[in-house]
Amino acid sequence: MTKNYREKTKLVHLGRDPEDYYGIMNPPIVRASTIQYKDLETFETKKGQKFTYGNVGHPLSRHFEDAMAELEGGYRCVSSSTGLAPITASLMAFLKAGDHLLMCDSIYPPTRFACERLLKRFGVEVEYYDPLIGAGIKDLIKDNTAVIYLESPGSATFEVQDVPAIVREAKAKDIITIMDNTWAGGLLYRPIEHGVNISVCAATKYIGGHADVNLGYAVADNEVNYKKLKRAHVDMGMCPGSEELFLALRGLRTMKMRMEQSAESALKIAQWLQGRDEVQKVYYVALPDHPGQALWKRDFSGANGVLSFLLKETDKEKIRGFIEALELFPIGSSWGGYMSLLQPQTEMGYRKTVPWKEEGMLLRLQVGLEDVDDLLEDLDQAFQVFNNG
Repeated sequence: MTKNYREKTKLVHLGRDPEDYYGIMNPPIVRASTIQYKDLETFETKKGQKFTYGNVGHPLSRHFEDAMAELEGGYRCVSSSTGLAPITASLMAFLKAGDHLLMCDSIYPPTRFACERLLKRFGVEVEYYDPLIGAGIKDLIKDNTAVIYLESPGSATFEVQDVPAIVREAKAKDIITIMDNTWAGGLLYRPIEHGVNISVCAATKYIGGHADVNLGYAVADNEVNYKKLKRAHVDMGMCPGSEELFLALRGLRTMKMRMEQSAESALKIAQWLQGRDEVQKVYYVALPDHPGQALWKRDFSGANGVLSFLLKETDKEKIRGFIEALELFPIGSSWGGYMSLLQPQTEMGYRKTVPWKEEGMLLRLQVGLEDVDDLLEDLDQAFQVFNNG
């Protein structure tokens, strides 16, 4: 886009060019594997050839990647088949056997599994760090530290990292920084503007927005890092599906209003939960008493609809009764879609630097687009079952 429009306008127009498709407003689904060359010279030199093979790129992936690169303020983007794919590919692009990786301890659990099952097996030393370490990260940096990985806010408990402070220490030692920006959806925070080298995001969540897309992307800060990123994605065969790209571009148009609506409802629910005797603690960045509020206000432009709360009760059957009494919060593992969900956070025991010692069950809510009063009434009736159980 030639002008730096405001976000709502950008989201309507990014990633489409009607002139490419005879005036058709939305770029159509492109199903492509083989791409034809006009002659041998073009095949050998690739001069003038926009696309070479379907898994390397095609018109629809180009539109999506251009949109994400502009939204995130980066150089260029690569798209992948799942939300986890750009994470693993980015790590593989910048790490090798013998390297040291500093990994945020509040990460999305599959990222941890990739570190434990994949990176360690290939000879990468993985060390987890306290997400609230800030500039103190310098004390963990070794001569062989190659990558520092961030995720802010963190999964389940939403720790807000001091990204600029960590990035300053990384740049002083020429260390690559990669940040999972899924919570912000590429919209509420722009890591590259804060000095991060690679921003990764699961478009499965708020960008797709309808619980029917598996898609991810990574945006690089410059040409050198983009080429490393692209090479890793191609080598690992991580091309996205065409229908997913189409649906993600469609979801992009309404992402801001959906996210704002979910955030408004989530804040009301978080405040309501704070007043419940059954609840020990509520984790939501927009609450004034959230530990990361100051950093969140400094760096982010808004909140989303994901929060967690810790029940005081430890009795498994009472907790089961509460969860299964809910009608509008079915159990589901994702978030960012139009409907509300609940997920028990059963993987907190994996944390290493700040071990999880809380009693009671931690439950994560994805707050969707339902009427917030219906959601509150549903939670209230489930608590009645909980208390009578």
